[in-house]
Amino acid sequence: QVHLVESGGGLVQAGGSLRLSCAASRIIFSIKAMGWYRQAPGKQRELVAAITSGGSTNYAGSVKGRFTISRDNAKNTVYLQMNSLKPEDTAVYYCNVDLGLREYWGQGTQVTVSS
Repeated sequence: QVHLVESGGGLVQAGGSLRLSCAASRIIFSIKAMGWYRQAPGKQRELVAAITSGGSTNYAGSVKGRFTISRDNAKNTVYLQMNSLKPEDTAVYYCNVDLGLREYWGQGTQVTVSS
């Protein structure tokens, strides 16, 4: 079993920045991709950003140019740098590790952006 531990969420004013981190409890082999999803109240969970083992990235249109995803393969850690935050970015952010046949999720970290 793999546990994903997220950190870095919190309350920030609009225009501010936060950096989320997600570390796996043990080394994981054969990771296809790591990513961040978010779920706002009353809405479905949506992909925010993902990065493959080869370093290719994918972003939701609403965050492109403001958020940057990166990873440390040696530490099985993925980061999400969030700049120019907007109130509509308020949500619970979840870390995801995709192994192809199975995936793991973090417990979620709250990000609240005040106007």
